Amino acid sequence: MKNVKKIVTAILILILSFGILAAPFKVFAAGGDEESAYEIVEAGDTSYKLSTTAMKALAAAIAIAIPAAIGALAMGIATSKSVEGISRQPEASGKIQSLWMLGMVFVETAVIYALVVTILIVFVLN
Repeated sequence: MKNVKKIVTAILILILSFGILAAPFKVFAAGGDEESAYEIVEAGDTSYKLSTTAMKALAAAIAIAIPAAIGALAMGIATSKSVEGISRQPEASGKIQSLWMLGMVFVETAVIYALVVTILIVFVLN
């Protein structure tokens, strides 16, 4: 029963992650002229459209927030498991530490790739 809960939770997180990540693509797929993306907001008017700059900011925020959160979670889990392993077998602390550091490098690299994508979204996309 415990494994079923973990699997269901993982599947739900995966589905939600893909749903959140797919939201900016719908915005960028929308065609139309540039002038239709902008609308002058008069005092008291709440029916305005978001500009392309605001959409890029939203896409960049999503593109960096999700990988950073997942990376932080992965680093926390890896650290706790490595500390558990070292406490159980202190003589293997050298091997555990080196493998832990290698895992941290891989997780941080994935987050840095997300940062690069975010910078591309903000500065390169028109």
